[in-house]
Amino acid sequence: MLFVGDDWAEDHHDVELQDATGRRVARARLPEGIAGVARLHELIGEHLAEDGEPEQVALGIETDRGPWVAALIAAGYTVYAVNPRQVARYRERHGTSGAKSDAGDAHTLADMARTDRHQLRPVAGDSARAQAVKVVARAHQTLIWDRHRHMLRLRSALREFFPAALDAFDDLTAPDALELLAKAPNPERAARLSRAQIAGALTRARRRDVEGKAATMQAALRAEQLTQPSTVAAAYAVTVRSLASVIATFNTEIAQMEEQVKQCFGRTRAAEIYLSQPGLGQILAARALGEFGDDPTRYATARNRKNYAGTSPITRASGKRKTVLARFIHNDRLTDALHQQAFCALNASPGARAYYDRLRGRGANHHAALRQLSNRLVGILHGCLKTGTTYDERTAWAHHNQDQQNAT
Repeated sequence: MLFVGDDWAEDHHDVELQDATGRRVARARLPEGIAGVARLHELIGEHLAEDGEPEQVALGIETDRGPWVAALIAAGYTVYAVNPRQVARYRERHGTSGAKSDAGDAHTLADMARTDRHQLRPVAGDSARAQAVKVVARAHQTLIWDRHRHMLRLRSALREFFPAALDAFDDLTAPDALELLAKAPNPERAARLSRAQIAGALTRARRRDVEGKAATMQAALRAEQLTQPSTVAAAYAVTVRSLASVIATFNTEIAQMEEQVKQCFGRTRAAEIYLSQPGLGQILAARALGEFGDDPTRYATARNRKNYAGTSPITRASGKRKTVLARFIHNDRLTDALHQQAFCALNASPGARAYYDRLRGRGANHHAALRQLSNRLVGILHGCLKTGTTYDERTAWAHHNQDQQNAT
């Protein structure tokens, strides 16, 4: 066996090679790209036994994605993606001075690959389609988060000089609100908007009850309000027009990216199983699949999948004291998608609703009950993926229904 530690940076990699005894046999700083990968292969070839195979190379690195990692996996090496927090804690086992260097981190990663690889998880062998879903689903969600940040900036600006707009527009990301704010970004111009202009914007946004909403908006925009000096108001108006334009662009890009997510997700082999789960539509299902991946060997048990999802609780026990807590270190994108699924499942699945109601009846608050429901739904998803079957309402909740009958 040959053990490699790879401390990566944007333009270079510090690597260290160790043999089975922990003796350093090579150390180098390699450039990013083809030349660096080729040099790494040469180093490994020089120190691996003549009859050695790529599977005998264990490599630790602090990332699980990128062309460099893909090249290492393609070469047949066993690649372990190590969390930087784990590397930091492991480094503290062998020194308390706090010293840190790139070469030192490469040494630590090689040591971890040699001594602790049974505790580490190899990089999952997800299919190219699953990786594509992850890329577009993350891009789509990031655009939504960025739009929300710009919406909050717009809201803050309006509150400073044009509070009537917040009463007139209930959704600052809606097309009608953005069109009217771009046309009339200050109180004076907004007060001069005719009902026909407002109704036209509502019609183009496909709103219902156009006349009634137009009258309500016009009244709100013409209501008396505190104002800023004209010079300050003009500066805010420029800001509002700019933010409205940016948010409108976000709306267009989000809609286009949503179509890309649906197309990529529809081509995956597990799409039917994910879509059969209660509370999962195409977008949430794509996010869940992208974050879970589709490597069939990645999660040996339902508990493994739940732990990765961050839905299962953690236990802290010491002496006579035992505390059960929610996990706060998790994949935020996956946890967000699963939490939304649990909420939507309340209306889509009678079994999920009954399970949630029982939890609330025992004193759990709304979010705690949703978290436990999400944990249960992850277990159901795992069973469906392992057996290759779609969701069945009766099978999914038969065990809990039986326990409830026995309890009563």
